Amino acid sequence: MAPVNGRPFIEWVVRWLKKGGIEHVVISTGYRSEALEQHFLNQPVSGVNVSCVREPEPLGTGGAIRYAVEKSKLTPNRWLVMNGDSLIFADIHSVFGDRRSIDGIIVTREVPDASRYGSVLVGSDGIIRSFSEKKGGGGMINGGIYLLPHKLIEWFPPLTPLSLEKEVIPNVIARGGRLLAYKTDAAFLDIGTPESLLHAERFVCNNMDQFDHA
Repeated sequence: MAPVNGRPFIEWVVRWLKKGGIEHVVISTGYRSEALEQHFLNQPVSGVNVSCVREPEPLGTGGAIRYAVEKSKLTPNRWLVMNGDSLIFADIHSVFGDRRSIDGIIVTREVPDASRYGSVLVGSDGIIRSFSEKKGGGGMINGGIYLLPHKLIEWFPPLTPLSLEKEVIPNVIARGGRLLAYKTDAAFLDIGTPESLLHAERFVCNNMDQFDHA
């Protein structure tokens, strides 16, 4: 709900998704969930059905996805999953159109300093080999957008909390799963720190063509 250019940041995320043709968004909510739910109730984004699923307790990123999917009662073949505090303007249609991966797709991006994020190690075939710990220097990072089969999310272990990045994905890789790295050089923003939040206003203003304005 951090305000950016007159709207909560999460609304910019929803407006970007709408621009990409997404018509139904499920948001997993935790802290101050009532404020987020009330915002989309009072100021809906035209053409997008936004539903909020409130965590009963902190579930971790993987646990929150599993719970939101269960409570939504939706069963698409694949889910587009993304962080609520970051944006990377990958081509959604291209991500959905790439069916080389059996177990999912993760949007990745090369950055000059991966120390804040950790690096994604990708083989010559485009398949992700592992995630490495945070360290200085350039590298390929996880852009925070995933295309995951519904059957894979149903498989998530019933642990609480459950981390998508530290437990689910490494486990998929360890058991021989194929996760494709969708590489992009698109503009990227993560507002996870006070310093990065300061750049959000300019980032949104400089990329207004990426968002639906209806």
